[in-house]
Amino acid sequence: MRKIISGLFVSLDGVAEAPDTWHFEWFDDEMGAAVGALMADNHAMLLGRRQYEEFAAYWPTSDDDFAEIMNGQKKYVVTNTLTEATWNNTEIISGDVMARIKALKEEGGKNLGITGSLSLVRSLLTAGLLDELHLMVHPVVVGRGARWFDGLADVKLELLRSEAFSKGVVNQVYGPVA
Repeated sequence: MRKIISGLFVSLDGVAEAPDTWHFEWFDDEMGAAVGALMADNHAMLLGRRQYEEFAAYWPTSDDDFAEIMNGQKKYVVTNTLTEATWNNTEIISGDVMARIKALKEEGGKNLGITGSLSLVRSLLTAGLLDELHLMVHPVVVGRGARWFDGLADVKLELLRSEAFSKGVVNQVYGPVA
């Protein structure tokens, strides 16, 4: 059985929305290596609709270091509003989303990764389908924006491992309590 693994850039006050507006000051080769390792273990990406739309607008024309991975990897977009996916290698998941994601998880093989997609991460965490939550906590208080834990209640996690990067970002990896 494959794992579902989420990676989020988070501020000290829990903001995970629009990291492109606050996180780049701390992104370096160390963090890039951690993100790259996380992506390398994935068979496919799970994306919420909003994240999909942002990524589909950026990655197909990007020459960023991660562009080849992002464009080449299989993508599943969870949505009840989109009817067509235009980014290559993308399949829409709608209807009984949790049943479809559970079936994907049971197929075996490499992991299913999630970047961003806060609503999807919260839903999978609540449904007990998220296996690892990687929080790259940045040393900044953003003060505004969606917090990754908004809407969650009584979710218990255990720290699996952590590492501090030289610029002050701490990568905390959590899993469900056994």
